[in-house]
Amino acid sequence: MEDPVAHALEEVKHSIRRNIEVGTLIIERAESLLDAHHSGKPWSQIVREEDRPLIVELLTANLNRLMSAGGQLRRAKAKALHDDGMTMEQIASFFGVTRQRVSALLSDRSADDSSIEGSIDSTV
Repeated sequence: MEDPVAHALEEVKHSIRRNIEVGTLIIERAESLLDAHHSGKPWSQIVREEDRPLIVELLTANLNRLMSAGGQLRRAKAKALHDDGMTMEQIASFFGVTRQRVSALLSDRSADDSSIEGSIDSTV
């Protein structure tokens, strides 16, 4: 049987690696935009000429990727800790959340974080 916490940690690693790749692209794009602006181009022209996805879209995709991986890890850890005998109150204290939030994590009533990333990630 697969360990959900180990799987979630692998997803965190994958997400961080992907964010580093996209982060490098964001830095390159930002430098290019700044160079164009320093050479005298107005922002209105620079923005119209910016390649898609835009930097703000790339940033959103990175944040969403981390939220998704983090949510998956939180749910997996909460279930593992509960299965190991910790109470919801103990888990809540450990995570720094309410007992009700732990209850939601354990019952999967929380939003499906895997759908958060959206279409931007598939283009970059």
